[in-house]
Amino acid sequence: MGTEAGTVEVISERGRAAAVLHPTRLRILHALATPDSAAGLGRRLDEPRQRLNHHLRALEAEGLVVLVEERRAGNMIERVVRASASSYVMDPAVLGPVAVDPARAGDELSTSYLVAVAARVVRELARLRRLAADAGKRLATLTIDTEVRFRSAADQAAFGEELAAAVAGVVERYHDGEAPRGRRFRVVVGSYPVPPTEPQEDE
Repeated sequence: MGTEAGTVEVISERGRAAAVLHPTRLRILHALATPDSAAGLGRRLDEPRQRLNHHLRALEAEGLVVLVEERRAGNMIERVVRASASSYVMDPAVLGPVAVDPARAGDELSTSYLVAVAARVVRELARLRRLAADAGKRLATLTIDTEVRFRSAADQAAFGEELAAAVAGVVERYHDGEAPRGRRFRVVVGSYPVPPTEPQEDE
């Protein structure tokens, strides 16, 4: 099982979500994969430094931008910052009581149910990451991500039945509901068509 690489940050607080959901701030975070100053960002993004400073302060206040170093530039001290992670994802919990829940998603064969389960994965992992970080521990996880191309609809149906039976068999073999010191893990298996490639912005 793998451990967290620390390059993906889950945003679970509404204040942080509000701070990041702004077109300019998203551009800033993308650009700050490489540490830079407000002046350097201004040249790269073709934006006034004063305007960028406003957004940088808001991002830094929420911990989405972190200080790398302070250096002298003429008679000024220039702050060099970077994004707190290489990429970000929103925790569905920021939506509060209207956040999606598998218990309310209906048919287990529907896209709504799969979306709800995927959202629960993000929500639970966000909480587990915080708990693991507070405890100074690494979180054990397992991810299997692959694609399969079916010859026919009949093969697709047969695959689903065989996969479900195989997963059920492995779970039955290893699950012990009465183990006194057992650790509970959630196992999620989902399948959906691969979407067509999205056109590039410059196309």
